Formats: sequence, structure tokens, C-alpha cells
Amino acid sequence: MTETWLHQHPFIHVCVLVCFQITNMEDDPNWYTAELHNRKGFVPKNYINLRPHAWFAGRISRGVAESRLRHRECGAFLVRESESAPGEFSMSVSYGDHVQHFKVLQDRCGQYYVWDEGFSSLNELVDFYHSNSIAKERTVFLRDPEHFARRPHHAHALFDFTPHHPSQLRFLRGDVIELIDCSDSLRWKGRCHGRVGHFPPEYVQPIYQNQ
Repeated sequence: MTETWLHQHPFIHVCVLVCFQITNMEDDPNWYTAELHNRKGFVPKNYINLRPHAWFAGRISRGVAESRLRHRECGAFLVRESESAPGEFSMSVSYGDHVQHFKVLQDRCGQYYVWDEGFSSLNELVDFYHSNSIAKERTVFLRDPEHFARRPHHAHALFDFTPHHPSQLRFLRGDVIELIDCSDSLRWKGRCHGRVGHFPPEYVQPIYQNQ
């Protein structure tokens, strides 16, 4: 990392036992983008302890979100980084018969919105719609992943994946991957052709028992 880069990018001052929201983990392997008290900046990876939410899918497309939720029960959802507006978020929710997408808005004060209610974090927004319908034309409560879906044991590769690090798993489109660990929403661990490694979940389609 160059001195010029350091001068051009803002940083968040990190204190012991401070909780803040990670908004991007993919652009740099050593630095994450985070938000704290409506301020955005960078934090070093080795200074934090991540507690990822199963509902945060990271940088996946609208189509991949639909494929993950298409066979899920009403209320199954995920939050993803917006395709059309980098740095912003979208929420994809299964209505049972189709998948509905919501743009998560953020005002100048840092409040997050889907409808009229504002929240200081994505966590608070998600918690609110667990007990309040996110849909206006019907009743749809968000449901946590562990409450509506069994953990898949295998997945189909949707695209070829070429590793950028020795710890990552190489596979080709159409390969069947044995899923070893899916607890991190931003990277999964699997086995393919006798090799074990990590890979981005958006490259695969989990195989559920009802598929």
C-alpha cells in the first residue's frame, strides 16, 4: 500500500470493543470498508473480529439472489450490495410465488430506509421487519436462514472460478462441489476433485433436498 493511497483514503479510528458495520470486504484483502456513527472509512483486517450475518450475501447479482431464494419459503431473504449503485444495498425477499427486490435507501444522516421507517443500521432495519411486514400488499415477515432452510451439502458451479490465492478452490462450470463450511456469507469452503479450498458463494447454486 503506497503513501499516496494512504493520503487519499479516509480511515476510521478503531477502539477496543467498538462494534461497527462492515460494508465491503472484497476490494482489498487486507482492508475493509466500514461505517461507524455515520462515518465511512477503512479498517485493517487484522484489527477486527468478524461476526457475519447469514443474510448478508455481499456482491452478488439480482439474478443470483433470485436463484438462491426461488425455492425458499415466504420471508426468506438476503441483503446484497447494489449492482446499480456501488456502496448502497438492496434486499431480496421471497414472497413464496416470486422474489421481490427492495432498494435500501440512506439519507444524509445515515438512516437506512425501505419504506417510511428509518434505522441507524442494516441490522436494525432487518430486525424491524422480522415482526413488521415488509410488503404492503400482503403480510411478509423476514425469516432468518436457520429457521427456514436446511444447510445444503452440495452445490452446482454456475461459473468457472480461477483462484487468486493458494487457499482458494478451483472449479469449472457444472462441477458439483461438496460444501464443508457455509457459515461465512462472503466465502464458503468446499471440496472439488479432491481439493479443498474457499470460494465466493455467488459462483455456485446450492442443492437443496426439495430441488
